Amino acid sequence: MKQVSHKIMSFVMAIVVLCSTTSFTLNMHYCGDSLVETAMFHKAEGCGMEMQKPATKDCKITEKNCCSDKELVVDGQDELQLQVDAISFEQQFFIASFVYTYINLFEGLDHTNSSYEAYQPPLIDKQLFKLDETYLI
Repeated sequence: MKQVSHKIMSFVMAIVVLCSTTSFTLNMHYCGDSLVETAMFHKAEGCGMEMQKPATKDCKITEKNCCSDKELVVDGQDELQLQVDAISFEQQFFIASFVYTYINLFEGLDHTNSSYEAYQPPLIDKQLFKLDETYLI
């Protein structure tokens, strides 16, 4: 049970580190005040009602576009780099002793040869318990 809970907690912590370091972009397309489309990792397509640019430069009439695009950028954490040069001697000693004991924790026990494994018990000539029993009738 302890090994299963250890594996589950390891997996959960790995997912937390992965989610906290991943950055992503969320694009949203609004038509008026209503949200039409949401896209993650790519630009939102839109509703197809975007205003066309005037074909000629002489045309000074412009209409206000009813559509708008918003982009939400979630930056991941990138400060997880370990600075090895700032570790003191005591910390190095602790890390070395921890690694040594952790590795030795999972070593198998040496199989010791016992002297009685090859011993063959003697054959039973008489059933001794029947000789010593008394029966009440």
